[in-house]
Amino acid sequence: MRRAERLNDIVHHLRRMHQAVTANALAESFEVSTRTIYRDIQNLIDSGVPINGEAGVGYVIDKNYHLPPIMFDADELEAIALGIGMVGNWTDEQFAAKAQSAFKKIQATLPAPLIQELHQISTFSAPSHYKIPWEVSFTQVRECIRRKNKVQFNYLDLQNQTTQRIIWPLALVSFSPVWLLTGWCELRQSFRNFRLDRLSEFITLNIHYPNERDKNLAAYLAQIKHE
Repeated sequence: MRRAERLNDIVHHLRRMHQAVTANALAESFEVSTRTIYRDIQNLIDSGVPINGEAGVGYVIDKNYHLPPIMFDADELEAIALGIGMVGNWTDEQFAAKAQSAFKKIQATLPAPLIQELHQISTFSAPSHYKIPWEVSFTQVRECIRRKNKVQFNYLDLQNQTTQRIIWPLALVSFSPVWLLTGWCELRQSFRNFRLDRLSEFITLNIHYPNERDKNLAAYLAQIKHE
């Protein structure tokens, strides 16, 4: 990785973090020595980037700092375009429209040579007849996850038994062509995955669930990692 690219990536990395990041952690992430990181951080500070911290403690960046426009290479653009195409084919109209809006904003920042690359993209996501329809609103489910609203629905399991569930929705996961809603189930008192196409009478409850350490998304991911 060229030094200029690494400096830019360090800024992006610090902006994503919610706590101080040590030089050792940065060195491991970028596969360079800690001495190189010290020099890079000082170079960024000297150029006006608002990074605070010190060696041995960690570094944080002022989140109000605005980066210059992001530049993409041809492969990155192709990956973005493919992802947006998949959103259009495997989610719903509202989310697809948001994806297209984001892509237009990206296109508006591109220099002429990269605009030309967009016209030469040869990797696509095509509509599939394997897509399994669902009754619930994909956008409504996403909003419940974002706002941490409890939800209630009827669920038809693989034995054709229906139960009413109240869950704390944590994530939507795609196992094409199936979408799963992952959450903490109050009935089973454990994490459960529910096929979106087997949900009915979906209701957003006016109750916000807490961010309990043993019931949040991080806890779920840690659990499946060790299964």
